[in-house]
Amino acid sequence: MAQRAPHSPLRTTGWLQGWRLTFGGENVGFEGALATVVEDADEHVFVVLYDVPEFDEQALDEWEGAALGVYRKIRVRIATLDGDVLAWLYVLDAYEGGLPSARYLGILADAAERAGAPDDYVKDLRTRPCKSLGD
Repeated sequence: MAQRAPHSPLRTTGWLQGWRLTFGGENVGFEGALATVVEDADEHVFVVLYDVPEFDEQALDEWEGAALGVYRKIRVRIATLDGDVLAWLYVLDAYEGGLPSARYLGILADAAERAGAPDDYVKDLRTRPCKSLGD
């Protein structure tokens, strides 16, 4: 976020209830499948919320390929320590499946750890199946 939306300060963290982290769109990712979420009543995803001004939002839309149909933005309710908040997130517009690269998965796990995700959540990210760039 610091590179793609430099004017967007971290607001808080929370949980996206009723969704799970997964991967898809292996054919559009440079190194493998891309992160997304899908609805799943029994799961939850740790998230970081940012205050994003309009000009940073436009930059993120471009980076995430929203205009190209790679990701689409949806509104979701996030459970935070201060109560529920409404936020938008990008959801991959592709079928679920495929493996992320080890590098990409490491970036996600490192970011979750820095943001204060529970240790078991970070461990689960670090032990998910992935592929090396030589695969």
